[in-house]
Amino acid sequence: MLKKSKPTSPGVRQLIRIKAALSKNRPEKKLVGFSFRSNGRSGGEITTRHKGGGHKKLYRQIDFKRDKVGIPAKVVSIEYDPNRNCFISLLNYQDGEKRYIIAPEGIKVGDQIISSEQAEIKIGNRLPLSKIPVGTQIHDVELRPGSGGILVRSAGSSAQVLSTEGKYAQLKMPSGEVRMVIIGSLATIGQVSNSEFGNKVLSKAGRSRWMGIRPTVRGSAMNPCDHPHGGGEGRAPIGLRRGPKTPWGKQALGVKTRLKKKPSRRFILTRRK
Repeated sequence: MLKKSKPTSPGVRQLIRIKAALSKNRPEKKLVGFSFRSNGRSGGEITTRHKGGGHKKLYRQIDFKRDKVGIPAKVVSIEYDPNRNCFISLLNYQDGEKRYIIAPEGIKVGDQIISSEQAEIKIGNRLPLSKIPVGTQIHDVELRPGSGGILVRSAGSSAQVLSTEGKYAQLKMPSGEVRMVIIGSLATIGQVSNSEFGNKVLSKAGRSRWMGIRPTVRGSAMNPCDHPHGGGEGRAPIGLRRGPKTPWGKQALGVKTRLKKKPSRRFILTRRK
């Protein structure tokens, strides 16, 4: 649910926040720790632009493997996680252990979920791809059995099972790509929570800085020595170039960056558009 603030000041005039029924519990102490922040730098040099600063965050240890097979777990809370755009759920297993997982859309406190080959097709349950019916929405998908969830983990995303034949299952990814994944890999039923994440509006530059996002300056506003789009009198076009370029002179739009001889290429049946 989206919440629009009253325009009591310029900083909240266009602010749109996400209002969700989250638990008010403090994070589980044993599953929280400090994490090193690179701030977009390696060896002191900027390697990723527009990153830096931001508020300190505690890292929540997420269980992407869900390897407690056959042990039912109860959803204790649904919490905010500053390190990702979806919500997380705290599970309390029957043997007393607690773990965090990515919260699926529609899961509630008190629900019972399980990771098992014999589990029913229900939101939050985790099964091998071979046991999931065609057409089911899934997320937190393993690339190889035992690797832990790698694919489809961002807010509101889900993949669809197209077929499960032979050694591989065919999945349609959120990008539209159709790829093969080993049929023994685990996946969680349902869609990732916080599907309205893309509709929120930060409304002011300071809110971006709190999140560790630094300003992006247009290339056309720079000098020729700083960017290929720079220089010229007044507002100048990009010139006789084929298209927009990066600060280092490489093509910026419509260029495929994936390696042509990448070994995993054979698993992709339909490229994303």
